[in-house]
Amino acid sequence: RLPHAPRRQAAGGDVVELLVVEMTMIEARPTKHALEDDPTVAGLMNSLPKYVFSKTLKSVEWRNSQLMRGEAAIELEELKKQPGMDLFIFGSANLSQTFIKNRLIDEFRIMVNPIILGNGIPLFSHLSEYLDMKLLNSKAFKNGNILLDYMLI
Repeated sequence: RLPHAPRRQAAGGDVVELLVVEMTMIEARPTKHALEDDPTVAGLMNSLPKYVFSKTLKSVEWRNSQLMRGEAAIELEELKKQPGMDLFIFGSANLSQTFIKNRLIDEFRIMVNPIILGNGIPLFSHLSEYLDMKLLNSKAFKNGNILLDYMLI
């Protein structure tokens, strides 16, 4: 959380100030193709400050990135104690599972995309307890995506 971080509009009109990503997202950072296809989203991802969680990377070259090499749950707990802005976890099921298990996620904004992949990592696997959530908001987009906003209760 950085008090001087720029505020940007994300999907659904949410204000996003920081991204939390894991190593796989660094490898998939916006490519030249992504910059051409969706310059708004790619530009947003490139411009935001980012915390990158990895135990294998020695450094990160993605603009505005800070490498976090410690235990992810402990590192995020410390970040959450700092004054400042909301953190946004982007495209990281493994990292999200770690944070969910440690009760470090306060709100879930889940974008449902109408594409069936047939594989991937489930977001809510390996949970040892039931998570009760309340739907705060939902928004349907013209492309068929639906943004769901849940709060843990």
